Amino acid sequence: MAATTHTVTNQVPPLVGHDVFAADRALSEAVERHVAPGVLPVALEELGELGRAAGSAQVQEWGARANAHPPVLRTHDRFGHRVDEVGFHPSWHRLLGHAVSAGLTDAWGRPAGHVRRAAGFLVWTQAEAGHGCPLSMTHAAVPTLRTDPALAAEWEPLLTSHTYVEGLRNPMEKAGALLGMGMTEKQGGTDVRSNTTRAEALSGADGYLLTGHKWFCSAPMSDGFLVLAQAAGGLSCFLVPRVLPDGTRNVFAIQRLKDKLGNRSNASAEVEFDGTWARRVGEEGRGVRTIIEMVAATRLDCVVGSAALMRQAVSQAVHHSAYRRAFGGLLIDKPLMRNVLADLALESEAATVLAMRLAAAYDEDTDEERAFLRLAVPAAKYWVTKRCSAVVGEALECLGGNGYVEESGMPRLLREAPLNSIWEGSGNVQALDVLRALQREPRALDAFLREVGRARGADHRLDAAIKGLLTELADLEGVEARARRVVERIALVLQGSLLVRWAPPEVSDAFCASRLGGDWGSAFGTLPHSLDLASVVARARPDADQRRGRGSDGG
Repeated sequence: MAATTHTVTNQVPPLVGHDVFAADRALSEAVERHVAPGVLPVALEELGELGRAAGSAQVQEWGARANAHPPVLRTHDRFGHRVDEVGFHPSWHRLLGHAVSAGLTDAWGRPAGHVRRAAGFLVWTQAEAGHGCPLSMTHAAVPTLRTDPALAAEWEPLLTSHTYVEGLRNPMEKAGALLGMGMTEKQGGTDVRSNTTRAEALSGADGYLLTGHKWFCSAPMSDGFLVLAQAAGGLSCFLVPRVLPDGTRNVFAIQRLKDKLGNRSNASAEVEFDGTWARRVGEEGRGVRTIIEMVAATRLDCVVGSAALMRQAVSQAVHHSAYRRAFGGLLIDKPLMRNVLADLALESEAATVLAMRLAAAYDEDTDEERAFLRLAVPAAKYWVTKRCSAVVGEALECLGGNGYVEESGMPRLLREAPLNSIWEGSGNVQALDVLRALQREPRALDAFLREVGRARGADHRLDAAIKGLLTELADLEGVEARARRVVERIALVLQGSLLVRWAPPEVSDAFCASRLGGDWGSAFGTLPHSLDLASVVARARPDADQRRGRGSDGG
């Protein structure tokens, strides 16, 4: 073939070699807002390191390889002994090791620990989302273990360690450990109270033997798992180690790995217990109450993880449009494409600002903030994770056919996008949880109203939306059938109030006009044309040099 027929022009350079944290204005501003001045320099330094690494060609290659080489199950060794081990690509271990060393399992004891960790999680999982699962569960297990001071004293230093130690052995002999969770069973799914796994107390010993199964158990090479099982006193929470104190393997029979839509680098397994040794965590019969703080923390990570996927997708769409030419000019300068990009950027920024506000509430840890989280976490989990698939799908379309090709990375994001809406309770579960908070915990609604009330009077569309929400909440007759509508309004009002307080006027104005004021269509790219959409898009650009004023054509 003649070389003249294969000249490549008008192709977009890869988005590589940039600082993922510093280029994200919404995220970096949130860190500066929520972290105390005395801690801020350290936080910015560590997040800058993480952001530069996440944007590097090397780490992006790690992510691609971990996704392209899914984990492999080895149930037996060559002699026929059960080993129940899962092998991961070296890139998985590199990603996980860097994340642990950056403190992404260490939030509960550090100043501004939750904001720093959430920001790091949002930055780092943009390189590859699958390994965020063991990070999330390990982090979230801490409050559950604290219900048993003896267990917490043993395990918390390992879970919050900044040292990643690959492989299975007695966790008390390791410098760091990971923890997983297993609640779901075949017959019950989300209805964990229907679990059939049995727990029989050992007479005269501090332990139980479990018999049963778990339909979903993620990251099965973790050092231990929090699980639910039926004891004599009812459904209870247990800690199941993979390796026993004497160094022998616990009974942990991995039946198969799930062949999932996305999240390919992470192993999700079906596990059988047959005389599996476990220690009880919390009181018998109070398993759900014991593990609920872990569930709440992982739900927040679902919000943060979805915000990360949105940010990565929007970054790719804006970057592509800033370099790709069509119909006589750059895509980013075309009014219709600018509208689409601005609309996507609004969704991404609203998700980021909300996720970081929730993380800050964990750091504050007051009665008021705990009441606020009780309502805000399931509402955010419902709404932000639902918006993720729509955002990623539209962002992929901005790249056209190039976005539909695996090498672009966009199909991987699209396959990952529905995950966080399903894990830790799907949409209806979150909506019903919000209803329970509204009906049983009036302090939660009071805290929420005080939060959104801080923005009252700043935007008439927000004020009208708050009034409309109060009218909706005044009539709870038959509310279950309209629960999703109510929760959506709660989430949008909360996002709007945060953006009015903290985002630039062009961002809050566009959000309130579209999401709260009704001046919006049914698809992205239908914002009012009179808004300052160019400024919204410029704020979302991931290439910092461009945002500092260089020409939009990259020159």
